[in-house]
This record gives sequence, structure tokens and C-alpha cells, in this order.
Amino acid sequence: MDLDGVRSSIDIIKGGDGHNISGGELDHPRSNHYYFFRHLFKAVLLFTLVTIACFVLFNQGGAGGSPFQFLPTSFYNFTFSHASNSTAPAAGMEEVVGLEQLLKRAATPDKTVILSPLNEAWIEKDSIFDLFLESFRIGNQTAGLLKHLIVVALDQKAFDHCLGLHLNCYFLKTQGVDFSGEAHFMSADYLNIVWRKIDFLRTVLETGYSFIFTDADIMWFRNPFQQFYSDSHFQVACDKFRGNPWDLNNAPNTGLMYVKSSNQTIQFYKYWYKSREIYPAKHDQDAFNMIKRDPVVREIGLQIKFLDTAYFGGFCQSSRNFDLLCTMHANCCAGLDNKIHDLKILLDDWKKYISAFTENHDNNISQSHPISWSVPQSCGIAFLIHVNFEFWYQTNL
Repeated sequence: MDLDGVRSSIDIIKGGDGHNISGGELDHPRSNHYYFFRHLFKAVLLFTLVTIACFVLFNQGGAGGSPFQFLPTSFYNFTFSHASNSTAPAAGMEEVVGLEQLLKRAATPDKTVILSPLNEAWIEKDSIFDLFLESFRIGNQTAGLLKHLIVVALDQKAFDHCLGLHLNCYFLKTQGVDFSGEAHFMSADYLNIVWRKIDFLRTVLETGYSFIFTDADIMWFRNPFQQFYSDSHFQVACDKFRGNPWDLNNAPNTGLMYVKSSNQTIQFYKYWYKSREIYPAKHDQDAFNMIKRDPVVREIGLQIKFLDTAYFGGFCQSSRNFDLLCTMHANCCAGLDNKIHDLKILLDDWKKYISAFTENHDNNISQSHPISWSVPQSCGIAFLIHVNFEFWYQTNL
């Protein structure tokens, strides 16, 4: 029972300050009773009218419309609910329909999409996002994957930019939060973005679609589908891979994940999002590390596997064999300028490899001097700062 509501009603009857209304006949007990029942009758009448109105609206919604269609757009122009016990998307009606249509259009035959976030800070000329798209175009049989890519824009300018590139674009709106600027590591905006990501991905799974989630600072050089495991519904890349894909001691990097839609993954994403309340000072990746051994995860039945850095490398642990490489991540690197500088060099290294491979193949000779990475450079310095900050951060919580 809402005791505050009961107290408020009593206060209204008493005059708002908890004292009886004085003056005239209302001081008399019989007059007080009349005053009370008169307001009670009005309240009952109002409740009855509201109930009838809601019943009519509900029936109209069930007949093919929606009871929310009578509300102003601003009422339902928010995104998906954060309720952990929800079993269906709780977004505004228009957004659910728009998302499902976009997923259907972009999906592979087995209902899988590639999702990548974008905000205003990443759309400047020669930005990370430009490099991201270029990697698809120069990769080995990766250009065709762009039709399966959905860019999840976090602000209006990013959304407009995406539309101008004729990509599959989805505007993930969040009322009261500005995601347009660069989100520095562990800032409030950074935490809002990463947790918003987890909640949105849960919604995608609930619509019945599987996904590859990729940060835009990951370069795509080969189609990765052949390198995903067939016996796991949840697969995540690593900063450091220890050799065993089942080893929970692998250091995960949630910037790249392959997740199949299933009851297990949906329940896990709900639990993962809920963990932000238990670990409020942690980002999603740290929270994942905290909960990956939880009994709840075992009860859900989720089987976690970690992706080999030989195929899914990064600046933390590079893929040495260009012939195996699928993706390379500018991880262990802080700052957009540092990332952009080194990713340009990374793309140049890949172009040299493709050129040498093509030339050697045409001349029917083997490559005697394998090409190696020229990176990290700027990110090498940023990595030392990053490690020192992480050490300080972990030891001062």
C-alpha cells in the first residue's frame, strides 16, 4: 500500500497541514462527515472514469492500434527499458518496429547482424570511423559484409552522417544524455555509453537476432565467421589469450563479441546489465570479469568461449600471422589521436601485405621476408600510461 498516498489524501481533506479545516459548520462532527464523504464520492467517480477510459484505449490498441498512439511523441520517444525482469523490448512502439525492420533488412540468412556504435566525435574527416569502413573495403572478401553492418548512432549528427554514407543506420536515443563528445576512459559519459550498449544488445537478442558487436577502432581484414566456435553462444575477444578458449582466466575485451540469440544469452545480458548496480564504479568489461564465474551464470547455462588473438588480434597482443588475421583492435591505447595515428599505419601494413601477396602469387614465388606490424607507435606510449592508470585505479578503489 502507498502510505504516502494515503497520508496525502488525509492531508488534503484536513486542509493540507494536518489540521482540521476550521470555520462555520465544518467544525461540527456531522459537517466533517459530510465533507469527507463528498470528497470520497468525487474520488471514486474520478477513478471510475479513468478506469473506463483506460479500458477503451486498451481495446482500441488490441484491435490493431496502440493505446500509446494517443500520447504525445515526447512521451514514448525514449529507448529500451532497463528493467532486468523484462522478457520483451520495452521501447516506444515506433522504435521497436524500426529496429526490427532494420535488423531484418541487414541480417544474414541465419539472422546475424554486425553492430557498431558511432558518435559525433568519431565522424570527422580521416576519423576512426572512416578507417573502420576502409578496412572493410581493402580486406579479403570483407566488402560484402558492409550490407550486414548496422551503425548504431548515439547522437543526431552521427545518425545524419551515417545516412549520408548510405549505410544501415539506427538512432539509439537516450533522453537527458549527450553522447556526442569524446568519452574519456571511466568518465561518467563513458560509463553511460558502455552500459547503454549492454542494454541495447540485450534488446537485439530478444528480437531473435544474433550479432557481432564491433567497436569502430577494430579493423576488419577477413570474414571472421569461419573462425567462430560452433559450440558456444557467447564468444568474446581477448586483450591477452592464454591458449585455451574455455579458460576463464583469459583477459576479455568486450569491444568484439559474437553472440547468438538464445534464452541463455538473453538472461545473461539481463544479469550483466543488472551487475552495474553491484559494481557502480566498474565499466562493462570489468563487470564481466567479476561475474563470469558467478553461480548465476552457470545456472543460466551460458558457455563462454574466448577468441584466439591469432585470428582476432590487437595492440595488446598482435596477430603475428597475416595469413590468419581476421580483425585487429587498437586496444591498450588511450586517446583518439593516438588510435587514428596507429590505425593509419596498420592499414598501410595490411596494404603492403596484400600487395606483396598478390605480386608473389602472380609470379608463383613464396614470400621470403614476412611482413610484420609497424605498430603500436603512438599507442605504445599511450599503453604505458594506460597500464599505470589501470594499476592505480585497481589499487585505489
